[in-house]
Amino acid sequence: MSENTTFDYVIIGGGSAGCVLANRLSKDPRDSVCLLEAGGKDNWIWYHIPVGYLFAIGNPRSDWMFKTESEPGLNGRALNYPRGKVLGGCSAINAMVYMRGQREDYDNWRQMGLKGWGWDDVKPIFRQHLDHYLGAGEHHGAGGEWRVEAPRTRWDILDTFIEAAVQAGIPRTTDFNTGSNEGISYFHVNQKNGRRWSAARGFLKPALSRSNLKLEINAHATRLLFEGNRAVGVEILQNGALRRIYARKEVVLSAGAVASPQILQLSGIGNGSLLQQHGIPVIQHLPGVGENLQDHLQLRPIYKVHGVRTLNEDYRSLVKKGYMALEYALFRRGPLTMAPSQLGAFTRSSPDYATPNLQFHIQPLSLDKFGDDPHPFPAFTASVCNLRPTSRGSIRIRSGSASDAPSIRPNYLSTPEDQQVAVDSLRLVRRIVSMPALQKYRPEEYKPGAHLNTYEELLNGARDIGTTIFHPVGTAKMGIETDPMAVTDERLRVRGVEGLRVIDASVMPTITSGNTNSPTLMIADKGAAMILEDHSHTVEVLRQSA
Repeated sequence: MSENTTFDYVIIGGGSAGCVLANRLSKDPRDSVCLLEAGGKDNWIWYHIPVGYLFAIGNPRSDWMFKTESEPGLNGRALNYPRGKVLGGCSAINAMVYMRGQREDYDNWRQMGLKGWGWDDVKPIFRQHLDHYLGAGEHHGAGGEWRVEAPRTRWDILDTFIEAAVQAGIPRTTDFNTGSNEGISYFHVNQKNGRRWSAARGFLKPALSRSNLKLEINAHATRLLFEGNRAVGVEILQNGALRRIYARKEVVLSAGAVASPQILQLSGIGNGSLLQQHGIPVIQHLPGVGENLQDHLQLRPIYKVHGVRTLNEDYRSLVKKGYMALEYALFRRGPLTMAPSQLGAFTRSSPDYATPNLQFHIQPLSLDKFGDDPHPFPAFTASVCNLRPTSRGSIRIRSGSASDAPSIRPNYLSTPEDQQVAVDSLRLVRRIVSMPALQKYRPEEYKPGAHLNTYEELLNGARDIGTTIFHPVGTAKMGIETDPMAVTDERLRVRGVEGLRVIDASVMPTITSGNTNSPTLMIADKGAAMILEDHSHTVEVLRQSA
């Protein structure tokens, strides 16, 4: 550990948001920045070969191994709740899908009173840090830190699913990231030349040569430090010793939608009754900390097929495994470049929705859960999730110790609206699979089961096969001053205290309509600009008053 324990900015969390913040806040050599990451370095091969997510998720080396409480809405099942435990955070182990969401997601934030967060406000930020294989244009940028490419493998079963979806009325599209994501197409992915492109690779590593940026790994934040109601630093546990790191200007909490509210609560910011229950002095009563948890619950219907190749049988063949390894080594192509889902679709569960409320992730494989081997028979998975759930959950500390994982309660399928969407989703999957294009492969429903037909049966089937798609957000949400559950304002400052911001997925007031990693990077880029603008303004005011 460096002897210097005081910096201008201290960033807690070296995940997706923290890597962007470290890059942006350290650009001015006059500002010193310390980035604290509780995990380790991204020096494992499976962080870089795209298919490595199969080995990283559920591995304590790379995953915090959180679990939810038993979920009544999932027939009492407790789910694994993966979160990245490494530089780059979830961008080092996630699906690599580049997705912004829909124009209406951000316009809705603006209509909530959150000035500066509409689609026209955020689209330039998405573009400015993008390096898109399509080049610069109306919707995409080139030369930025966040690389986006086309997938480097194809499967007949996926091409045929596209045909079936079109027959079912879902239009083809070529780009999900124009403000409208309706249609079916292959996902664009965060890769470069067949390797995963994480936030650590794109944003952090180019900045680490700066002398004013200090990175500390295995630095687990235990609590924030305050002088009165001003955050002045953070206490960390590193290599078995407690240390303190101080910030002259601001502490920025970017530990993610699970850890950020946990750290706030451990530090005395949250619901006063919860904090007192665990013997934590209350610095600021903010009942919204840890509440408003939203996640995309994916239902994973699985269909056995005949006469077409899937990854299930390739995985069990030593010869084909060898060919896959050789194809990747020589050409950086093939199944080892696969994101968890290659094919996507956005559509409506019913005509009642003005914009698509469902997202499909279609995979040429099937397994019971991530970390398990694929099934021993040819199959595909037509995962479908409700993009805008009305169910709300919570993240709450279990004790006053940072070593105890928080209680995670997503409350999936706890509202009639979400239950109806789940049933309608399963019916839509069956409709697509019944189209003529797929019949040559004689699809057979393996899960949830073709014998389920009534509303009650299908809802119970959804409860049996539903699982997280790893998109928790909202647990320190932005809100206007009159919102009693708001944790941060529109400039991401924690309400009622000074010198502290939360900048990560937890500030989303409502979940975006798609994968949440790239929206989190946008939030971090915008948040960094706000910090620099605010401090530039403060310096100018002081200069003028001198």
